[in-house]
Amino acid sequence: MAVGVIQDSGLNRSRENLFKAISSDTRLSILECLSKGDKHISGLARDIGISVPVAAKHVKILEESELIERKKVGNTHMISIKLNNIYSFLDYFAEKRRLEVEQGTTLLEALKSVAAVEVKKVGNRVKVVSTDGEEGFYIYEVDGKFSDKTVEEYEFYSDAVVEWKKLVPVTKKKLLVNIKR
Repeated sequence: MAVGVIQDSGLNRSRENLFKAISSDTRLSILECLSKGDKHISGLARDIGISVPVAAKHVKILEESELIERKKVGNTHMISIKLNNIYSFLDYFAEKRRLEVEQGTTLLEALKSVAAVEVKKVGNRVKVVSTDGEEGFYIYEVDGKFSDKTVEEYEFYSDAVVEWKKLVPVTKKKLLVNIKR
């Protein structure tokens, strides 16, 4: 067995479905359209300029990959994007590093051992303002949970998985406010 090859056929099938789903410009257009809000299949087809049967075929592939879902509202089926699954899919591409540290090592010390880190003192706290040259606001989770400690305060006393995340500005809603004249 080759090192690094995942043998879980369920996971491989899931990845294959995901890659199949995003390999089509039409399906990417559907995802983009749904990112603006839920749609009925006919409205979705009209918005991206395809027939309803063609839209239905693409929607089925996106449903199988769990990137979208149908919600039944009365007799109407509304289609919506599953953003959490899209974010989880992108996590496949996160850089993974394994390191061994002494008990009591801080997260900042561990991070500095695998990345170029720039910190800035803000008040009485140390904030990471750049990782490997990428400036931004960073947060972290340890074993899937946020901590109220700074990277300088958090110490390791047992094995853990740390997810280091750069918050990227994403526009959830854009309001164009006009003043009545």
